[in-house]
Amino acid sequence: MRQIVFTSNMKKLLTLSGQRADLGLLIIRVAIGASMMVHGLPKLQGGPERWEGIGSNMENLGIAFGYTFWGFMAGFAEFIGGLLVIIGLATRPAVLLLIFTMAVATLRHVVAGDGFRGWSHAAELGIVFLGLYFTGPGKYSLDKRILN
Repeated sequence: MRQIVFTSNMKKLLTLSGQRADLGLLIIRVAIGASMMVHGLPKLQGGPERWEGIGSNMENLGIAFGYTFWGFMAGFAEFIGGLLVIIGLATRPAVLLLIFTMAVATLRHVVAGDGFRGWSHAAELGIVFLGLYFTGPGKYSLDKRILN
């Protein structure tokens, strides 16, 4: 049997250091934030009729008022929240809005009977945002610069 010999460089590559973790968080923030901005912009541009349709999903939580407000807030959370996640500013409040938005979107697909393919994307994004809530934005963020 042949033994694998790890060089110093291989060990560094395979060992997660704080700096690499911060780089990983930056990559996740930029990719997921940009994705949310792409999803949120059409919602914001859709105007009151579209906002009302999106906001009506709040009925699944027993909230039967303010549909236009809730629909606007979904677009706002996705677009502005996505931007804040990218730059790492007010990251935790932004991801709380996004977690709520993804929970409502997940519930909408579950109630509609859309199956796993229907609800999984929103649920997965919600889980990523939950992870970002607990880890924070990392070293490469405005939050880090402002708070330190």
